[in-house]
Formats: sequence, structure tokens, C-alpha cells
Amino acid sequence: MTDLAPSAIAPVSFDRYDSDFEGFSKDLGDSFRRYGFAVVSDHGMGQAKIESAIDKAKQFFALPEDVKKRYFVEGGAGQRGYTPFGIETAKGAQHFDLKEFWHVGRELPAGHRYAAQMPDNLWVGEVDGFKDELLWLFNALDGMGGKILQAIASYLNLDRHTFDTQVKDGNSILRLLHYPPISKDAPNERAGAHEDINAITLLLGAEEGGLEVLDRDGRWLPINPPPGSLVINIGDMLSRATNDYLPSTTHRVVNPPPERRGVARYSTPFFLHYAPDHLIETLPGRATAEEPNRYPQPITADQFLKQRLAEIKLG
Repeated sequence: MTDLAPSAIAPVSFDRYDSDFEGFSKDLGDSFRRYGFAVVSDHGMGQAKIESAIDKAKQFFALPEDVKKRYFVEGGAGQRGYTPFGIETAKGAQHFDLKEFWHVGRELPAGHRYAAQMPDNLWVGEVDGFKDELLWLFNALDGMGGKILQAIASYLNLDRHTFDTQVKDGNSILRLLHYPPISKDAPNERAGAHEDINAITLLLGAEEGGLEVLDRDGRWLPINPPPGSLVINIGDMLSRATNDYLPSTTHRVVNPPPERRGVARYSTPFFLHYAPDHLIETLPGRATAEEPNRYPQPITADQFLKQRLAEIKLG
């Protein structure tokens, strides 16, 4: 794949998913292979519905601090409900990230075998329609993520449905993010340099500048997708399963230039996870004589998640 301009990753149109699945999978996979990131345009999830759901998040973040903090779960590792400012910190970073967020997880029926690993959701009583609209967004991104994983499986020369059962009832999380306006002398970044924990991340709301990806040569590349696009990246779990053939790339959200520091930034990453008891091990064909297995010891998705949450001060 020819290197792209340093200021952007060329989008791949989701319109090709049905009409040219193999071509779509190759272009998408080549972008992941090169950058660990891809941009998917024309996703077709319904921009008006997305904007309405994000507006519910904005209404929550506009509530008084004492109201928001009622939804903070002490000892809950930030997995559900509200996480206020001053907690999440990128691995190895000195300063906490300049953000607050809300987590929506999967709704499980009573008595489900993953109930111990996946707590019940909290819902905001002060915002009408919060539950319905955010569950819609969770399910829309969950469905899209399954299709992206089918394309990735094809790119890896695996059966198209390889990941279907691995992520069924997975411990996925929709994060509603608010980066507030910041002062010119803030020592913190909106989100310090990090890699994602999960299998893949699907991000809406990256149109407001700040997202940057660390390229192989050490340069930070800004990701400026067309409006209404998805930014998708490989997480550590899937990178590990591919023996790092598809890399989990370091990325960050930098503070805006002075003229934009008074503008809040909102985004909604969907962290698609494996099922908690899924054993993460190197996929067929990914360990060779030329590329020995870097991860010979398998680990469950739940064990991996707990290790990483502790590293970012959520566990």
C-alpha cells in the first residue's frame, strides 16, 4: 500500500462492504497494517440518530457536578456510569487526562453467565431519553464492529466469521467523552499517549481536531476524517492475537490551538471487547519461522482487561 499523506489516512467507503467485500477488506486491512488505524466513510448508521444520542450525553455533562457525581461508582473501575475529572491517567503519564466520561455496557438478561464480569448499567434520570438513545448507539456500533471484524478476518485469510463467537456477548463499552475548554497553561493533555486495551475501537466525533497517531518514524500524524466518518483502530487484544501483524498504535488527543481552547470536544469511542472468558491466543498463520510467536502464553480477555485497568488507574 502506498504511504498516505502525513496529515490524513485515506477513508474507505463502507458502501463497498456488500458490493466489493474482498476489495473493502483489503483496503481496510492495508490501512490497519500500515497505521493501526482506518477511516470508514459512508457508514450508514443514521447521522441524525447519532447526533441525537450525543446530544443526550451533552445534556448529562452540563448537569451540576454534585448531580453527576451521584452516578460515580466507588470501586467500580470506571466500568459503568460516570467517571469525573482527575482519575484516568495514561500508562506512565505524570498528569491525569483532561476529560470526564460516561460508560454504557451491554445489557444482559438476568442470570447471564457473564453477570459477574459485566455489571448492570446506570441510567440518568435527569435527561429524558438517555437510556433509549444510548442503547441504540451502543447496539448500532456493536453491529458495525462485527462487520468490521468480518472484514479483518478475511484480510487475515481466516474464515469470515472467525470472530463472531469470540465477541458474542463481549464486554464492550460505549464511552461518552467530554473534553472541556482548557486554560492556556494546563500541564495536562486531553488524552495522553496510549494504546487501547480491547479488540477494536470505533470512534465517532473525531471531526473536532486533536486526535493524533504515532507513525513508525516517530512523527505524530493528525487524523482529520470527513464529517460523518468512523475512525477505527486496532486494540492491544487483537494486536496480540495477530502476533502484532495488525498493530495497536499509540495515539493521543492533544490540546487545541489557542483560538480553539474555549471550545469543548465531545466524542464517543466504542471499545469492542471479546467475551470475558475468551482465551486470547495467536491466530492461525500469524506465528512463523520468520515471525516467532511473541505471545506463547494465552490469557483470558477478562484477565487482560483487569491488568490494564490497573495500569491506567481505573482498576
